[in-house]
Amino acid sequence: MQPDNNQAERQVLQILAEFRYRLRTFLQFSEQAAGHVKLHPQQHQLLLQVAGAPAGIRATIAYAAGRLGLRHHSTVELVNRSVAERLLLRTHDPQDRRRVILRTTAKGRRILQQLSQVHAQELRQLGPHLVRSLQDIARADRSPTPHRTR
Repeated sequence: MQPDNNQAERQVLQILAEFRYRLRTFLQFSEQAAGHVKLHPQQHQLLLQVAGAPAGIRATIAYAAGRLGLRHHSTVELVNRSVAERLLLRTHDPQDRRRVILRTTAKGRRILQQLSQVHAQELRQLGPHLVRSLQDIARADRSPTPHRTR
């Protein structure tokens, strides 16, 4: 016997609510961890994207803006603050002087390493819950629904 649509819909909502709760729990942890090292959460994310850019990808302002979901001018302001705090270096791309390349400083790498350790520890604890939620979502409703792709 299959559950009726209302019951199935409610089950999907409960699963999504649990996933959203687990995800938000991690994001709150991340924001607090950044604050403990006197870093704005967006600065932490910026450092992570710059330092974690794949080989062959130059961490430019445009790259950082795209990865952070910010507008160009907002990213410039975030970069300016991070440069002023000696977390990032800004240099011009030798092939296109209009383009700015971002690099983490030794100070930025130290802070990022510290944050990465505590984030990895938190994810080891929270990860199984997130994975279980994702698996539940995948199993819960296999009917085609419109969705946004990235």
